[in-house]
Amino acid sequence: MNAQFKKGVLELCVLAQLSQGDKYGYQLTEAISKQMAVAAGTLYLVLRRLNEENYFETYLVESAEGPARKYYRLTTEGHQHFQQLKTGWVEFVEKVNQLMKEDHHDKE
Repeated sequence: MNAQFKKGVLELCVLAQLSQGDKYGYQLTEAISKQMAVAAGTLYLVLRRLNEENYFETYLVESAEGPARKYYRLTTEGHQHFQQLKTGWVEFVEKVNQLMKEDHHDKE
C-alpha cells in the first residue's frame, strides 16, 4: 500500500478501532497491522497527537503478563471527530472511484 495513503488515513483507522471499544496500544497496532503495515512508533505518534486534541482518554489496567497496560477510550469529542472523518472519507473514496471510472471509460 502506498505510504502516503496510509499516512493520511491512519488517524481514521485508530479512531475506527477505538469506536469499537477500548484498546491498549499493542492491540491497536495488531488490529491495524492485519490490514496494512504500520510501525508501532508511527502509531504512537498518532495516539499522542489525538490525546493532545482530547479525542480520547487513557487509563491503566494491571496485567498478569507484565506491567500495567495503558488503555485508550474515545471521548465524546473523539466520537464526533471520528464520525466527521468517516463521512469525509466515504465522500472522498466515492469521488476518487468516480474519477477512476471516468478515466477507464475514456480509454475504451
